[in-house]
Amino acid sequence: MQLQDKVAVVTGASSGIGKAIAKALSAEGCKLVLASRSMEKLSQVQEELKNPAMVVRMDVSNSESVSGAFKDIWDEFGRVDILVNSAGVMPLSYMKNRHVEEWLQTIEVNVKGTLRCINEVLPAMKTQKNGHIVNIASVDGKELYEGGAVYGASKAAVIALSRAMRMELSPEFNIRVTAIEPGTVATNLREDITDKELLDDKDYSGDEPKLQPKHIADAVFYAVSQPDEVNVNELLIKPTGKS
Repeated sequence: MQLQDKVAVVTGASSGIGKAIAKALSAEGCKLVLASRSMEKLSQVQEELKNPAMVVRMDVSNSESVSGAFKDIWDEFGRVDILVNSAGVMPLSYMKNRHVEEWLQTIEVNVKGTLRCINEVLPAMKTQKNGHIVNIASVDGKELYEGGAVYGASKAAVIALSRAMRMELSPEFNIRVTAIEPGTVATNLREDITDKELLDDKDYSGDEPKLQPKHIADAVFYAVSQPDEVNVNELLIKPTGKS
């Protein structure tokens, strides 16, 4: 009952990790706002939730789209208690192959998109003297590998951002900030990859250990269900079998 009637905004809620998080928070009684570019997919998710949910079209790479969606959220609820920044892209590529537009889009979505959403919720959370921002980062922000330079850099930025946000926002405004850092998860993120050489080098169709989106949703629920005086700073989650 700790989350009953809390307003929770989940970006990237149309599939994968975001969808699983939305389902978990809805089951706990949150007033859900599902945000994504695909209204059709969001409507399908909306039908699967335990409780009614608001749907907003939001392209986190576009400032006007983000501010417009949050205006609708304020008009409907007047507050946001939980923001989960789950929208992300993962077009892995070798630096030598110069996929510069994909690199820039990775930063646009994974870093700037997160900042846009944080910017929108801060005024209300500061006034409320309460709120919880959950940033979905990645183990790739800590453990780099060939082909993951830009994606890893984007997630390292989210981890560093989360740490500094806690320093600034928690003591003065009672705003909690959590970085969730998943290992490999069974989602369609790798479908963003267009670097043929990288795809030839790496067998993504193999039977490597993978987490399920529900496991990340469980981690988010653990973090946001703690009492106000407890901040879960970081959660690093890997599938059993990976060191």
